[in-house]
Formats: sequence, structure tokens, C-alpha cells
Amino acid sequence: MKLAFWFALFFLSVSHAARTQTLNGNSYTVQGATPEREGVLRRQIRAMQPAVYPYRIRFVPHWQYVYAAKIYQLHVPTGMGSKMFTHLPSRSIFIDEDRYLGEEWLGYWMAHELGHLATNSVREEDAERTAREYRIRLKQQLSKPALRALRTQWFARKLSRLTVEFDKNPGQ
Repeated sequence: MKLAFWFALFFLSVSHAARTQTLNGNSYTVQGATPEREGVLRRQIRAMQPAVYPYRIRFVPHWQYVYAAKIYQLHVPTGMGSKMFTHLPSRSIFIDEDRYLGEEWLGYWMAHELGHLATNSVREEDAERTAREYRIRLKQQLSKPALRALRTQWFARKLSRLTVEFDKNPGQ
């Protein structure tokens, strides 16, 4: 009877935490990244609007990445390399900090890793199918500010030309 009581108490306390995680499904931690890199990553993930968010994303040095891959028994096909992987049971994404190749690379492969989470599958084909959709969303969302920036630059150039012409002929 005491055992049943403690099990019931445990599950009641855990159910509240599980509900909180469901309600706040888009909150995740980014560990080991610079503030700029974290901001870029969060903007990219927000633009992709994934079905399932990770619990944490870890940027780690190469030696820690290799250790985590070994502990989590990551299987990489022969002749291929791995710079980022997802551990499905913990919903964690590990990124090899020493092999980081820039913002575009991060967005492209983060879509792939989020595809693993969305499909809850280790199969690369399943992840890529979902990642294509995420990459389209990312491209659409990121192209809007770029267009706005181009319009602003065009307007600034036009304004500077008008100002120069006005300065040349102040009395007319």
C-alpha cells in the first residue's frame, strides 16, 4: 500500500511538469553558443516553425562531440562525417563547435535535425523529407527582411542624390 501511495504521488508531481513542457513546447536552451550565434539560431528555428522543438541545443568542442557521439552510440555511415546530431530520447541536438561553418550551414542542417525530432526517426530519408519543408519556410522568412533592407538602401541612395542636387542649386 505504501508503495502504491508513493507511485501515485510521484506520477501526480510529474504530470504537472509534463503539462508545463507541453504548454511551453517552444522553449529550449542553447548552451555553449555566443550570444550572436544563439540569436541567429533562435531566429532560424522561429522561422522554420517546427512541429517538435528540442529541449536543448549544445555547441560543444570537438572532443566533447566525439565523446557524446560515442556515449549515445551514433552510427555514421562509412565515408561520411557528422558535424551535428540529434539524440531523440532526450530531444537534444549536439553541434560540433570546431566544425561550425556559418549561418547558412547552421540553418540548413538545423532543419535536418529538427526533421529527426518531428518524425521521431533516426532514418535520414524521413528527416530530409521534413527538412525540405522547414528550409522553404526559412528561405521565405529570411527573404522578407532582405527585401526590406534592399528597399531601405535604394531609398537612402535616392535621398542622397536628391540632397546633392538640392545643395548644388540652393536658389532655384
